[in-house]
Amino acid sequence: MKVVLAVLLVGFFWSQEWKSALSDSIIHIGAIFDESARKDDEVFRLAVADLNLNNEILETEKITFSVEFVDGNNPFQAVQEACELMNRGILALVSSIGCMSAGSLQTLADAMHIPHLYIQRSPVGTPRSTCSPTSRIPGADDYTLMVRPPVFLNEVIMQVVSEYGWQKFVLFYDSDFDIRGIEDFLDRTSQQGMDVSLQKVESNVNMMITGLFRTMRVEELHRYRDTLRRAVLFMSPATAKAFITEVVETNLVAFDCHWILINEEISDYDLQELVMKSIGRLTLVRQMFPMPQNTTQRCVKHNHRINTSLCDPKSPKAQQLEITNRYIYDTVLLLANTFHRKLEDRKWHSMASLSCIRKNSKPWQGGKSMLETVKKFGVSGLTSFLEFTDNGTNPNIFFEILGTNYGEDRGRGVSRLATWDPVHGLNGTLTDRKLENNMRGVVLRVVTVLEEPFVMVSENVLGKPKKYQGYLIDVLDALSNYLGFKYEIYVAPDHKYGSMQPDGQWNGLMGELVFKRADVGLSALTITPERESVVDFTTRYMDYSVGVLLRKAERTVDMFACLAPFDLSLWACIAGTVLLIGILVYLLNWLNPPRLPMGPVSSTTLYNSMWFVYGSFVQQGGEVPYTTLATRMMMGVWWMFALIVISSYTANLAAFLTISRIENSIQSLQDLSKQTELPYGTVLDSAVYDQVRSKAMNPFERDPMYSQMWRMINRTGGADNNVEESREGVRKVKYGRFGFVWDAAVLEYVANNDEDCSFYTVSSNAPDRGYGIAMQHGSPYRDIFSQRILELQQNGDMDILKLKWWPKDSPCDLYSSDKTRQNGNALDIHSFAGVFCVLAAGVVLSCLIAMVESWWSRRKGSRVPSKEAQADGPSALQAVDPCPHGPNEHPLSLGGQNQTPNTTNAAGSTATHYQPPACCDIPCALIVQHSFEPANPSEITPKMRMTTFTTSPPTPRLYIQ
Repeated sequence: MKVVLAVLLVGFFWSQEWKSALSDSIIHIGAIFDESARKDDEVFRLAVADLNLNNEILETEKITFSVEFVDGNNPFQAVQEACELMNRGILALVSSIGCMSAGSLQTLADAMHIPHLYIQRSPVGTPRSTCSPTSRIPGADDYTLMVRPPVFLNEVIMQVVSEYGWQKFVLFYDSDFDIRGIEDFLDRTSQQGMDVSLQKVESNVNMMITGLFRTMRVEELHRYRDTLRRAVLFMSPATAKAFITEVVETNLVAFDCHWILINEEISDYDLQELVMKSIGRLTLVRQMFPMPQNTTQRCVKHNHRINTSLCDPKSPKAQQLEITNRYIYDTVLLLANTFHRKLEDRKWHSMASLSCIRKNSKPWQGGKSMLETVKKFGVSGLTSFLEFTDNGTNPNIFFEILGTNYGEDRGRGVSRLATWDPVHGLNGTLTDRKLENNMRGVVLRVVTVLEEPFVMVSENVLGKPKKYQGYLIDVLDALSNYLGFKYEIYVAPDHKYGSMQPDGQWNGLMGELVFKRADVGLSALTITPERESVVDFTTRYMDYSVGVLLRKAERTVDMFACLAPFDLSLWACIAGTVLLIGILVYLLNWLNPPRLPMGPVSSTTLYNSMWFVYGSFVQQGGEVPYTTLATRMMMGVWWMFALIVISSYTANLAAFLTISRIENSIQSLQDLSKQTELPYGTVLDSAVYDQVRSKAMNPFERDPMYSQMWRMINRTGGADNNVEESREGVRKVKYGRFGFVWDAAVLEYVANNDEDCSFYTVSSNAPDRGYGIAMQHGSPYRDIFSQRILELQQNGDMDILKLKWWPKDSPCDLYSSDKTRQNGNALDIHSFAGVFCVLAAGVVLSCLIAMVESWWSRRKGSRVPSKEAQADGPSALQAVDPCPHGPNEHPLSLGGQNQTPNTTNAAGSTATHYQPPACCDIPCALIVQHSFEPANPSEITPKMRMTTFTTSPPTPRLYIQ
């Protein structure tokens, strides 16, 4: 009983003392802290004590305060304690709690018009996340001032990883971190094409790592080790130290790893411990507070002095200060300056006891004026300079970016790399110096698959290493010359690009990278999601599209191509027209013979008429001048007809011989998929094979064209139409009926370099992926390779290298389906073979006719009369040749109608007049007799007598007697 009474008495006297002290002071501050943040309470009390002792700001007045501790996750408790403080009478409320309870205090402060200075505290030192906005009454003033600046971690880490050129990394965060705080960062990385993986780090790191070794297979651990080469850590310093220690001790990281730890709450002590525990390169991003180098200037401000134990950076107490502690100290300084100005202006409003329970409770009348004074002025303190904008936020925040170099030695030196602030952004240069400087002397092991023209063997001498050439070898040499590395190249053992086997293992080139037997994979390797899940790719160096290689149609040799301009029926009509016109000309001259003297001309026989019509048709002229009007009219029309026919033939022949194409039905991939006569296929288990299968079977990207192609490729399980290597597919196209579906770039090179130009290609116009250089998952060389490839593309060097292997002036036509070379419009021998054959046939026929005529002449010459028959006179000659004249010769006697020769004329000369027999019954024959008297009669004996029968042409005959 006595004990109870004593307690009551003590409580009574304490309450009386508290009321007395409260009545003596007009400045009272309320504070609510998280129950786990006892250090905030310590610094708060230290700040108030410094102000009450120094009398520099408040000369006569003293500050009193009331502090309450709450559970940061219990908003109801926070509001209850705040109402209790307002009931006691406070001028301002200072809180250092989490976002969950801060929202409730913000609503209460707005309702009671109490200035609320809120210092955001994250749980157990994890990085801050932006608090969710609190619903407020429209038009009401916001009485909550955010002492800590807004969260800029997303902006800072985005600029850091961009400066480093990272394209793929893993982001680790601890279990206490609010993942919603980095949503903006993840969205921006996705927009820029970065590959970011998220992984949560449990509080028990040792158990987490042990579980990884227990559940993962060897190849999965290899991939996990690769993910740790590039990592961003959003976690508290304590969790980061435990995590780094575990992964280093379990050999999950190598000396070429690079980690970025970002947290505002990284002290110098934490910094040194993190560097001691890590290997590789470590970059740290933390908040900094610009301070003068002079200790005196740090601790003494223009109107107040800061506690030396807090402002001296060498002081143990200052080194252990948290960021919230610094802001709490400066908040007390700011309130003290505000109270001082209010007292000087004599605009002081006394404290009023406010009740949160009564509905008709009125807010504090002086709250508006007090809030405006707080926002109007700032203060210099432990956080450099504390002030507020019109929207109640602190704009002053600075970050420093610290880092180490690559290496295996622990305890390496740390240097400042750059700084960042919201106004100026990044001030400094961040580069991954390992990739730039230390590649000189690095020897990369390169695995390849031979594929023209990407990689080919240029020299294979027994006992010496193989030498390689090709487009990618040129690219690799360009990278090697710039970065300074060397390389060793070898061909994949199974000569395959690689695919995942039923047991989950990768074979081929991909398997060499997955199992760490090679550093770089170099070939016509396309970037696919399946491959990217196990290896890294550089940026694409060339676009990829699917094509098909086909053999050009063989040209059939047409010996009579010269006849092609006209149809066979037209040629028949022309030949018939020549015969008809020849007959008509002969009949017109026979029915109406010319009456004009014609001179020494031939007769118009049917043979001569035909010859004349044919000669005029081929524009070679004729021999018989026709003088009748009808005949000339006929020939004029015929010449016009011949002119039109010959001109049309000439023009059509030129077009036909110079533009001769053989059309093929397959001119696109759609044409290939629609037909079934020509079989086609690709390399089994290749990227093209998987692409066709995916677009045919996957319901989300199904394409009817690829579905039809898959039915042909997968016929009988793919064994019939698919090959093991691309070279085998090219051979099948060249020597058989087959279409090879493969990379369009490879097929273009094959078609360009074929000696016979027997190939042509068909490809899709829109590239859907690209070629890339493959590396181990998490390779430190990928980013610098990608950067250099982009530089080569921008400089045009990649185009120059490409033109070396895919020249524009190729001798073969890659897109024409006929087997021709691009030699302009020159005509070959095949186009005129028919003309030469006709000429040869004419020569042979002429020779045969000449032989027949020669034989006939000799046979006819054996029947000429002998000298004895000639001595017997004309009667003997007539007996030998009863019809000595040709059928066109019709001699007519000038001297009479009898057949007795007259040997004397008026001049005394002698001539023989001979009347032919009745067998020469052809009209219009004329006998012209000539008498020849030699100048010297003694030279010729006996006298010569010649009888000339005029026909066409004149044929003289000599009779010697």
